[in-house]
Amino acid sequence: MNFALQKTLELILIIGLGLLLQKKVAKQDLKGVKVLILSVALPATIFVALLKIELNGTLLVFPLAALTFNLLMLLATKYFLAASLHKEEKSKKRTLMMLLPSTAPGLSCFPFIVAYLGDDTLALAALADIGNKIFVLILLYMLAMHWYRKNAVIEKQESSSAKLKGLFISLINEPINIVIVVGLLMLGFGFDLSSLPTFFQNTALSIKDLMTPLVLLFIGMAVRINKGEFKLIISMLFRRMGLAFLLSGLFAYAIPALTPAMILLLVVFPQSACSFWPFAHMSAIQSMEDKDKQPYPTFDVNFGLNILACSLPFSTLLIIGIFSFSDYFINPFVLLGLGAIILAISFAPDIFKTTSFRVDRERKIASKLLKRKSEMTIAKGNYKEEKTLNEAKAS
Repeated sequence: MNFALQKTLELILIIGLGLLLQKKVAKQDLKGVKVLILSVALPATIFVALLKIELNGTLLVFPLAALTFNLLMLLATKYFLAASLHKEEKSKKRTLMMLLPSTAPGLSCFPFIVAYLGDDTLALAALADIGNKIFVLILLYMLAMHWYRKNAVIEKQESSSAKLKGLFISLINEPINIVIVVGLLMLGFGFDLSSLPTFFQNTALSIKDLMTPLVLLFIGMAVRINKGEFKLIISMLFRRMGLAFLLSGLFAYAIPALTPAMILLLVVFPQSACSFWPFAHMSAIQSMEDKDKQPYPTFDVNFGLNILACSLPFSTLLIIGIFSFSDYFINPFVLLGLGAIILAISFAPDIFKTTSFRVDRERKIASKLLKRKSEMTIAKGNYKEEKTLNEAKAS
C-alpha cells in the first residue's frame, strides 16, 4: 500500500477509535485528557521541534513566506472568509480567525511530502514551519489574550507596568510558553537536543510520541457536530482552500524559475489541516473565563473542536488528490482558475440567499404600497358617494 495513503488511514482510524469511546468517556473525563495534552504532550513536542531547528540566515525566506501566508489568511478570514456570519456570532468569528490561518503540516502534510517529494523537500517544509510556529504559538496567543482582556467581565484600570506583570504571570503559568522560552534560550547559546543528557532526550522523545494519538483520540471523543455547523464548517474549509490556491498561484506566477517540486510544496503546505495550538490557546482562555464566570465567552471552543475534526480528513484527502494529479497543479493558471471557481461556489449560497431576501423584501414593500393606494382610492370613492347621497336627500 502507498505510504501516504497508509498514514492517512492510520490517522483516521485513531479518530474513529475516539468516536467509539464517546459513550464510555464522560465530559468531565475529557478535561483530564485535555490537561495531559496541553501540559505534557504538547510542550514536549514543541521543545523537541525547537531544538531541532538549525539557524541559517540564507534560509529565512521559507519561514518568512509561511508567516506571510498566515498573516494574509488572518486578514482574509476577518474581512472576507467569515463575512457571511451574523454580527452577533462574534465568538465563532474569533474562533475562525484563530484556526483558519493556522496550519498543522506535521500531521497532514509532511508524511505526503516525504512519500512524493523526498527528504530534501521535507527539510525545506520544516524550515517553512518555523514561521508557522511563530504565528500559532506567539502571535495568535497575543491576539487571544487581547480579545480576552477586551471581553473581560470586569474592566480593570491597569497601568502599563501592571499589564506587563499580568501578561508575564499568564505566560509563565502555561507550560507551553515556558518550553518555548527555554528552547529559544538554548538555541541562542548554541545548544540543541543532542546537547542534553541521553535519558532526558529519550524522555522528551517518548512523551512527544504521545502527542499525535492523544490529540486524535481527543478529537474523536469530544467532537459533536450538528448539521447546521457541519455545513458552515465545510463552507469555510472550501473558502480557505480556494484562497490558498489563489495565493499559491500568484506566488508561482510571480516566480517562474521555481522547480515543479517547489511549486508542489508551495501548493500543499498552505492546504495543511488547521493547527491544534490555537485550540490550546482558546482552551486556556476558556479556563480563565470559567473562573471569571464570563456569560459571553471569547471563543466557541466546541465549534473550534469541530473545525479541527473536519479539517484533518479534509486536508489529507485534498493533499493526496493534489499529488495524484500533480501535473495539473504545477501550472499557475490552473491554480488561479481553480481557486477562483472554488471561492465562487462557496460564496454562491450566501449570494443567492441575500438576493432572494432582497427580492422578497421588495415584493413585500411593493404589496404594502399597493394595498395602501387601493385603500386610499376606496376611501376617496366612499367619501364622494356619501357626499352625493346627502346632497340628494337635502334637495
